[in-house]
Amino acid sequence: MNYTIEYFHSRVQAEIESCPDGILADYARLMELLMEFGPGIKMPHSKAMGKGLFELRPKGREGTGRAFYCFLVGRRIIILHAFIKKTPTTPEPELKIARKRIQEVNND
Repeated sequence: MNYTIEYFHSRVQAEIESCPDGILADYARLMELLMEFGPGIKMPHSKAMGKGLFELRPKGREGTGRAFYCFLVGRRIIILHAFIKKTPTTPEPELKIARKRIQEVNND
């Protein structure tokens, strides 16, 4: 696998691990694709959100999850934020959290 996965904070990983089983299983499958193909993973699995922010789109019988991530030098992927989606569009507060965190990561 070409890319490594890191989490912005251990809470982000805990949020993901607490997802329903179906969403978590799809998340794991998508993470394998992401580690292998990096920026080559596209819709319907991943969506560019602008300014270096991407959205991973796991689905399960229980609903839909989202995990925001970015790429860093050295083939590193940082998972910035995750949540269970309850509306047709991505809620602005969730996007705002991810955008704030990507700024923090890029300023390090």
